[in-house]
Amino acid sequence: MNVLLSVKPKYANEIISGRKKYEFRKSIFKRENIEKMYIYSSSPVKKIIAIVDIDGILSDSPQKLWEQYHEDAGISEIEFFDYFKNSDIGYAIKISNVQEFPTPIDPYIDEDFRPPQSFYYLPMNFLQTYSNYTNNEINYGHGIFTESFSEYSCTK
Repeated sequence: MNVLLSVKPKYANEIISGRKKYEFRKSIFKRENIEKMYIYSSSPVKKIIAIVDIDGILSDSPQKLWEQYHEDAGISEIEFFDYFKNSDIGYAIKISNVQEFPTPIDPYIDEDFRPPQSFYYLPMNFLQTYSNYTNNEINYGHGIFTESFSEYSCTK
């Protein structure tokens, strides 16, 4: 199982650049078998721009998360604590193997697409809906897509 995660463009760019190695959240996935996250860069971009591996999810107080991971947070201290105000617990999703799509995926070609408020679960065959993307538009060299798209499709 994978997830589609909504991320503000500023922070999505930090993930792509490698400066943001942890994505911080106030709540986390209930399912335990999440392997990858698709990064949906929210408005004004409104595109799926990358896929990343999840190398672990850590939970602690926001203060301790900041103390331990601020160097790889990709966010300022003020923004971090503003986000976590009134929260006793926070989650740090460790990100690795960032694979940016050469051509961002426009999820709105599926008229039923609704961007997640935070995240939602995706089946392993997520990209089947987007099979209009040709081999030239999606970089198969990353080893994340099959030629037939049989491993990926979009459902809610």
